[in-house]
Amino acid sequence: MSVRLVLVGWGAIGRTVAGLLSSDTIELVGVGVRSDRTRPDIPSPTTVITDPFDLAALAPDVVAEAASRDAVIPWGRAALGIGADFVVSSVSALADPDAHADLRTAAVAGGAQVQIHAGALTGIDALVAARPMGINIVRHRIVKPPTAWKGTPAEGLCDLDGITEPTVFSHTSAADAARTFPKNANVAMTTALAGVGPDRTEIMLVADPSAATNRHELHAEGGFGTMDVVLANNPLPTNPKTSALAALSLVRAIENRVSPIVI
Repeated sequence: MSVRLVLVGWGAIGRTVAGLLSSDTIELVGVGVRSDRTRPDIPSPTTVITDPFDLAALAPDVVAEAASRDAVIPWGRAALGIGADFVVSSVSALADPDAHADLRTAAVAGGAQVQIHAGALTGIDALVAARPMGINIVRHRIVKPPTAWKGTPAEGLCDLDGITEPTVFSHTSAADAARTFPKNANVAMTTALAGVGPDRTEIMLVADPSAATNRHELHAEGGFGTMDVVLANNPLPTNPKTSALAALSLVRAIENRVSPIVI
């Protein structure tokens, strides 16, 4: 079995994914970008496209988004409309209930599937598996150095330059966190969709001057038992704002489509 793949986005994640894909049964047939400027590092003979409607000519089996929340709906609709599965990285786009419903409708109509991969998280598979027995509580703390919160609404919620200890500057729902911090708290929606939903998932955003990594602390309770998971992410060498595991999880999601044994 072979898979024709289109990557949407050619930033740090897209480049890393393209470089790490190791299966000779995955063919990168296209890269979707916002402009047609020259990108010499895109491997030949990959086709560069700027319009989602150009996907049809490439006949992809899978379209994997690694761009931004603004790319999710137009590229997702186009992919699902031609029967290609759509893998989402910018999960904060699904904080909008209409966007979530839109992709679901398009997937059903196209006979295709929307896949949300774990990104920079762990424990997501356990949350999904636990749902049939009931989950009562899901709390997710996102801990980053103060500099990682610069340029976001966090600047108006705490003194990022003056704090001397870990500071929780936002304690809210996953839906609100994803809308307010779409890049920094993108994973909040992943946790929410895996577990108890955007409105019941508690998200705590923390600026920690002693933090050297981006850390996720996930706690859940339910009929399955209790889960506590801590993950400290190293950044991609090519982009300190992006966790390496975000790219690695996307590689896994793509390669699982052709692997004879999947974990």
